[in-house]
Amino acid sequence: MATERMSFDDLPPAVLAGVETQAGEIIKAETVSQGFNSEIAARVFTANGSCFVKGLRADHKRVWTQRREAEVNPYLRGIAPALLWQVEEAGWVLLGFEALNGHHADYSPESADLPKVADLLCRLGEVACPDIELRHAEQRLAAYAAKPSDLEHFAGNSLIHTDLNNENVMVDSAAYLVDWAWASRGAAWLDAAHWAVWLMAAGKHDPQSAEEWAARIPAWQAAKLEAVTAFALATANLWEEIAGDSPDPWTATVLDASRRWAAHWKAA
Repeated sequence: MATERMSFDDLPPAVLAGVETQAGEIIKAETVSQGFNSEIAARVFTANGSCFVKGLRADHKRVWTQRREAEVNPYLRGIAPALLWQVEEAGWVLLGFEALNGHHADYSPESADLPKVADLLCRLGEVACPDIELRHAEQRLAAYAAKPSDLEHFAGNSLIHTDLNNENVMVDSAAYLVDWAWASRGAAWLDAAHWAVWLMAAGKHDPQSAEEWAARIPAWQAAKLEAVTAFALATANLWEEIAGDSPDPWTATVLDASRRWAAHWKAA
């Protein structure tokens, strides 16, 4: 469920003062509409430049995602915008990131962004999984797998992002992954599989086209047919739960993509 967004300017004065201590005098802030996990998401312009700020109340049930992003960020140079500062003040936890000037990735079949996203996932595959607390892919999918033995396919020791929604990919001269709230440890091929589902949902690819792009990621080549089938079925079950009985149009689109991909792999 999406977290309700509030204006950066409505933060308590002590929090704003903490930001100014880190980033410089605040000139203006522009709320960002994309994203679901943060109460605060804004591009903040200060006397020293601009940065992207996201935050949650310290007692929010998902505040751990803020700390997860802060912990993983040092390992993501060239993959994600750099974390510039953190503020914990007056009941709020805020992170200030390097501001990117690109656009959200276009996943449509003829998009010039697709090779850059493929290159991004190749580069992520070269990043060693850091020795920090991370959720495990097999644990996250345990409630959705068709059978318990499927979970072994998802286990691994690679750093994976797991949310390849095109709004989490910023593209300029290169592509960058943002929003690492759900960073996990798992099989190396899983992000390519997540990308395939999002190519179908956000880019309107058919299964064959989506998999041709996934195949550009070296780790995908190591995925066994039964492993990808298990993932496709689990992902469809996950989106069935998220959608419920009356999904909004956005969720319904992703649910449809996950169902079509699962059907494709069941028939493979």
